[in-house]
Parts: sequence; C-alpha cells; structure tokens
Amino acid sequence: MNIVANWSYPTAIKMGRGRIRELAEACKSLGMKKPLLITDRGLAPMGITQTALDVLEEAGLGRAIFADVDPNPNEKNLEAGIKAYKDGGHDGVVAFGGGSGLDLGKCVAFMAGQTRPVWDFEDIGDWWTRANSDGIAPIVAVPTTAGTGSEVGRASVITNSETHVKKIIFHPKFLPGVVICDPELTVGMPKMITAGTGMDAFAHCLEAYSSPFYHPMSQGIALEGMRLVKEFLPRAYKDGTDLEARTNMMSAAAMGAVAFQKGLGAIHALSHPIGAVYNTHHGMTNAVVMPPVLKFNRHVIEDRIERAAAYLGIAGGFDGFYDYVLALRAELHVPENLTAMGIANDRIDELSAMAIEDPSAGGNPVAMTLENTKQLFADCF
Repeated sequence: MNIVANWSYPTAIKMGRGRIRELAEACKSLGMKKPLLITDRGLAPMGITQTALDVLEEAGLGRAIFADVDPNPNEKNLEAGIKAYKDGGHDGVVAFGGGSGLDLGKCVAFMAGQTRPVWDFEDIGDWWTRANSDGIAPIVAVPTTAGTGSEVGRASVITNSETHVKKIIFHPKFLPGVVICDPELTVGMPKMITAGTGMDAFAHCLEAYSSPFYHPMSQGIALEGMRLVKEFLPRAYKDGTDLEARTNMMSAAAMGAVAFQKGLGAIHALSHPIGAVYNTHHGMTNAVVMPPVLKFNRHVIEDRIERAAAYLGIAGGFDGFYDYVLALRAELHVPENLTAMGIANDRIDELSAMAIEDPSAGGNPVAMTLENTKQLFADCF
C-alpha cells in the first residue's frame, strides 16, 4: 500500500515515498533562494544527502552543506553553523537528518538573527519573547529517522559542553514551515537506530499520554501513535525495506512530538542527563529506563494505562502493558538496564540532581524529588 498525504497539522507535512524531489519547491515556497543544508557528519557523505543537494542544485538554489554536528549537538556546533550560514550569505535552512541534524539546523536558523546568547532562550516561562522574531530564518525539515519528531517541534535540545547539561531552547518559530517525510530516506537506517528512534517515538507517546496536564487532542494523538509503533516498529526492524512500516513509523514519530506538547516525564528527565554525561543514544536510553519509570508511576497511571492497553489490544491491564514493553524491548535487543548499557552506578547523586532540574520532570505523574529520583535511578541499574 503506497501512502501519500498532505497535512497542515501542526505545519505543512508532505508524507510519501520519493517526496524528497519536492525539496526545492518547499524551499522556494518559504522564499529561500540560497538555503544551507545542515546535517550530521555520518549522513553528510551518504547517497540520500547527496540526492537532496542534487535537487537543490538542479533548481538553482546552490549546493551548500554544513555537517560539523555531534550526536548530542552543543553550543560549539551551533557557533560553527551560524558562522557557515552567515559567511555563505544564506537565507534559510534545510534541517536534514535525525534529532541532532534537525535540532542543530533549526537552532542555526533561529540564532542567525539573534544578538543574545542561546541560553537566554531556554524553555523557561516566557524567555522566548526575548528573541527578535524577525531575525529567524525559514526552515524546511527533512527527517531521515523515525523517532525524535523534531521536524514538527518548536524547540531544539542543545548540550552545554561545559556543564554537560542538555538545555531545551524554545520559540514558536522553531516549527519548520514545511516538512518532507519521505520513508525512502529511512530505509538505510541500521537496526540499532531503527530500534532506538522507534522507542523514542513510543516514549514520547507514552509520556504525553500519561502526563497529568489537560490536552485531549494530544491524548488522542499519543494513543494512536503508540498503536502505530506496536504494529509497525517490529516490521521496520525486521525488514528495513518495508516501506509501509517505514511510512507509519515516520507518522508515529511526528505524532509523538505533537503529543508531547502535553508534557513529558521521568523517562526523559532520566535520559537527558545520562545522554549528556555518557553520550548514549537518546532513544535507546529512553527504552532502557522505561520499565522502572512505569513501575514508579504505576499507582497514579494504572487506570489510564489499562485504557491504553485495551485500545492496543493488550490483555491484562497495567501488568499486560508492562509485559508488552518488556517483550518489545527484548525483540529490539534493547539492553536490559543501564549496567548492560555499560554505565557505572557511581554518579547517581549527580544524575538525580540533574534529572529533577530537567524541564521534563514537571510533566511526570508522580512528583519527582531528589530522594525518590535517586531510588528510581538505582532501579535502572
């Protein structure tokens, strides 16, 4: 079944195979004449990236790329990206790749017109209003993984290289003007990345669904996102060329990021400091800490998870759902705990202090304190 669709929620999304061919058209629709394609080092030499550059060049939009991007992008990558953008006289950004390429690309477009340091725009209160919104360049986002959903997000995660803390930088205009979701770009993803990014999408949906805040639209999107992951992630993992599975996982990734406007929780509050300190894969880290967090939140979310289990066709209520998560992790070869991930348990105090400061902590169904977070971390080893 060939799925093709055009959506304008939450922004213009062009979903379907081969739609990378519409990249130049998307750039022109936002007024770009000289875009800069921003991606990570690993993707830069790959065929899918060269195809995207070919499409831009053939349309007379130049062939410019910046790829000095770390797996957890930091302010040094950002500085270098802004310099490349300004030196090249660019007027827009094509954010291309997984979470790191998308987040850094969006942040370069945002910061190119600002005079204040990036940390002044952290997602705290109304700090975003400090930005000069006229200076924000247009963005086309092209995801090449199915996980973070950063292509439909209004924020970027940037790691402070000195403190090793991940900061969420927010502005409504971070939301790309056009998104191209071409499942053919995800076919070459290694199994580990398919698993990790897919579990990231599942974590977004699960945490948004469990979050105590009121947002029925996000609630519904999160529920259907979980169903798509349940049905299609094992298929995409088993056969990377299964384009129906790849398309549905791209949808699930975008849905997870739309849903988490409702809030995230302890899975992300734990995962962010671990990723910042140990440079682990974000989605895989989410998958590792997911079962202990489910247990941690059980007494508050049990009824809600029972309803989700019923919708997903999982018998046994909360316990059935919990067992399903364990089985899915095993099928995707997710490490059983942080120890199996190669992390020592000698920095729990430091990680816990970072976790309760993480913005995601505020959306957890059970209030996170230093004491209960230390215990939760201990349960992850």
